[in-house]
Amino acid sequence: MIRDGFFRVAAVSPKIRVADCSYNARSIGAAAKEAAQKGANAAVFPELCLTGYTCGDLFLSETLLKGAETALKQLIEDTADMPLLCAVGVPVPAEGRLYNCAALFCRGELLGLAAKTHIPNYGEFYEARHFSPAPEPGIEVEYAGFHVPLGNDLLFALEEMPECVVGAEICEDLWVLNTPGTRLAAAGATLLLNCSASDEVVGKAEYRRQLVATHSARMLCAYVYADAGEGESSTDLVFSGHNLIGENGTILAESELFEPSVLVADVDLGRMLYERRHTTTWERKNTASMRKISFSLGDGFKKDGQDALQRKISPFPFVPQEQSGLKKRCELILTMQAEGLKTRLAHTNSREVVIGVSGGLDSTLALLVAARAFRRLGLPSQGILAVSMPGFGTTGRTKSNAQKLAEELGARFMEVPIGESVNLHFRDIGHDPENRDVTYENAQARERTQVLMDLANQSGGMVVGTGDLSELALGWATYNGDHMSMYAVNASIPKTLVRHLVRYVSQETGGRLGAVLEDILDTPVSPELLPPVEGEISQKTEDIVGPYELHDFFLYYVLRFGFGPGKIFRMALQAFDGSYSRETILKWLKIFYRRFFSQQFKRSCLPDGPKVGTVTLSPRGDWRMPSDASSALWMEELSKLDTI
Repeated sequence: MIRDGFFRVAAVSPKIRVADCSYNARSIGAAAKEAAQKGANAAVFPELCLTGYTCGDLFLSETLLKGAETALKQLIEDTADMPLLCAVGVPVPAEGRLYNCAALFCRGELLGLAAKTHIPNYGEFYEARHFSPAPEPGIEVEYAGFHVPLGNDLLFALEEMPECVVGAEICEDLWVLNTPGTRLAAAGATLLLNCSASDEVVGKAEYRRQLVATHSARMLCAYVYADAGEGESSTDLVFSGHNLIGENGTILAESELFEPSVLVADVDLGRMLYERRHTTTWERKNTASMRKISFSLGDGFKKDGQDALQRKISPFPFVPQEQSGLKKRCELILTMQAEGLKTRLAHTNSREVVIGVSGGLDSTLALLVAARAFRRLGLPSQGILAVSMPGFGTTGRTKSNAQKLAEELGARFMEVPIGESVNLHFRDIGHDPENRDVTYENAQARERTQVLMDLANQSGGMVVGTGDLSELALGWATYNGDHMSMYAVNASIPKTLVRHLVRYVSQETGGRLGAVLEDILDTPVSPELLPPVEGEISQKTEDIVGPYELHDFFLYYVLRFGFGPGKIFRMALQAFDGSYSRETILKWLKIFYRRFFSQQFKRSCLPDGPKVGTVTLSPRGDWRMPSDASSALWMEELSKLDTI
């Protein structure tokens, strides 16, 4: 097993024979062994798969029911050496009734029988010809040599992993308005298993996929759905074995229709707990009415396993992976940024904005957003003043691109060299210009901000900030320099996304504007505060603070899910496999935490800016952190990674 709250699950559609319980038990056992060999610790099998879902009136036969009980007993014995929780569909007679159940068993012990539910006011029970709905309250039964609970109120808690609390639904339980899974999740279940037999018709697979995704999102859980497949009777129906593994609204794995397989994925149950803690409207209910059964996976449970995760971890969590999704996301974000600025301009009755343009990505995005906001307001683009303020590190390439960009957008362009003013300031404070320290750099940033603010005062406009989310996380901004503005349009945009937004505009517009944007995209990220070398940029930000793609990855999982350094590190190893070494990732992760904690004071007094995603650092509601919080616990955890 894998640590960090991940839990490996499998959805299996074994080949069966209708009414041949012995054959079906052997087939299920072989599939369970394969799932265990793939590292799964929970495996879900289809509804009534020990007999076949399509037995019809044979379910009334005592011979079939006894055969199913005997087969289940044998299956429990055959899988006793596997560190695997199995959920297998079986018909169970009890107290003069017959129940459609999921038998949950592990390490040679039958734990309980989750019964299919009848939802009040939802019409007749679907299988009333043969089965009764789950008894309420649940009952105790003797079955397959075990005394166990039967009902729809069962929770199964894994002793080795507190995050793993399992509940079970059966087929149509997923499709109704108020599912048993809703009650189970509200009582603490983080993992729901569904033994299903959903026949295939045109269009149903898409709906089924949507149901699993929506269900897992609504209940903040992981959801494993196993569908009946090969061997079920085709008298009137066909079954495709459409298996799905979902987590909080996302389908992690999906089988091909009519292609039997052991579908495996790692679900993040730790993330589910964080989501519930973070979502204050999430409310635990009905815990008193639930029956909780503890179970153990035994010695075979590899809690500290190092095998690769069976799930895709994107190195760019802020960026949609599909090109069509990326385009839609870029258009929406640009619109949200522009709408935020538009609203602020309308409220303040401002018809002019001032933007410091460097020829870099952040100021380019801010200028593009301002142009869009002015169009939405019906204001002339001449109301945008793009100001280039060349200093000691400005290169001809960036200065030229800044001017070209402003011209292509129809904005006014102004150049205000700051070298003489900064040198005068150095003389005033007694600083040697040959000393290229933080004072040398920050004096330029603060001089530029003063110029922008004063120009805005002259025109009755406002300064639009250019700094992005990644810079705020690392504190890579000069306090009361580029750190400050009157409205910060990029404040919730991480650096990795800034690049995609600019590229999106370039591709959509083309022409001369597109050409300028492409050259800006090819320019190294730099504050240009140190003199160039032979006309080229000498100060590259990522050489100093580290690769932004790594920092954005760290930032996403720190803010979005509250993950610890160890879990983020191990996820990064997989996400950036082949791109960065273990030592490199650990080095920059340590720097990220050190800077993130030490630079909070800069984030405690940020200007307003539009929130466009779930991760942002606004001190007014999204991220409230003391400026003097200690990083000791996080650094201690990081230090232990050196020895692993």
